[in-house]
Amino acid sequence: MTDPLSEVIALLQPRAVFSKGISGAGPWGVRYSDFGQPSFCAVLEGRCRLAVDNLAPLTLEAGDFVLLPATPGFTISGFQPVVPERVDPKRVAAAKGEVRHGTRGGRPDVRLLGGYFVFDSPDAALMVSLLPAMVHVRGVPRLSTLVRLVGDETREERSGRELVLTRLVELLLIEALRSTSGDDTPPGLLRGLADVRLAPAIRQMHRHLTRPWTVAQLAKSAALSRSAFFERFTRTVGQAPMEYLFDWRMAVARGLLRRRELSISEVAERVGYSSASTFTAAFSKHVGQPPGRFSRAS
Repeated sequence: MTDPLSEVIALLQPRAVFSKGISGAGPWGVRYSDFGQPSFCAVLEGRCRLAVDNLAPLTLEAGDFVLLPATPGFTISGFQPVVPERVDPKRVAAAKGEVRHGTRGGRPDVRLLGGYFVFDSPDAALMVSLLPAMVHVRGVPRLSTLVRLVGDETREERSGRELVLTRLVELLLIEALRSTSGDDTPPGLLRGLADVRLAPAIRQMHRHLTRPWTVAQLAKSAALSRSAFFERFTRTVGQAPMEYLFDWRMAVARGLLRRRELSISEVAERVGYSSASTFTAAFSKHVGQPPGRFSRAS
């Protein structure tokens, strides 16, 4: 069975983890500039305040996990008024041991494990646009366990480190994203998969990518009228059904072309096009270059 969430993460190609321990006590605050790469933070003990640009501030507690798929600017701090220290995450050298903010020495008010990684896929922007700006998960022990394993693996220089970290990050992403659902989730794939009517249609699109889908057929799988399905899908996922399907087909096609294992006609068939010429025209218009040139340049 095809799982859309797993497919998105596989196409994102997450890798290269950097993580560090952070603690704070007394008046403290750190302002991180816009980073762009995906980052995460787990609260190991205590409490702190997180304010992500353009989102409502929230209080983080022990056991909380936060994922920022594109990491805009944000401030993390204690609860006392303070002018935050400004940090450019792109220039921060790898820290040895735990980084302490605020009052030195003594028991900290909060201990965190923060980190970031990269998405290797050139289609990362499309994939990230299907995810919430911030994923906040509370009370999922499996996530805390995964974060600790990431921290342990980051510190150790053991053989197979990069492969283990890649697998851990994939698990971390899946666990975090599937723990986030409901009506308060922003429009995107997660909210669509949480909708009992839309989820079957989304899974059908992913499972049978070669099928010449129509809105009417997808509406039937959702047990909705054509107009009700179109409106609900667009509002919930943030894209019209055929737009989502087209973007997904192009993302899968780019992944196949980069691997250079199939001919253009075979790639066309894999993503639902009856002829190589029709696929080439659609791909060229969407990507800005024909599939053959794209494959050679990848």
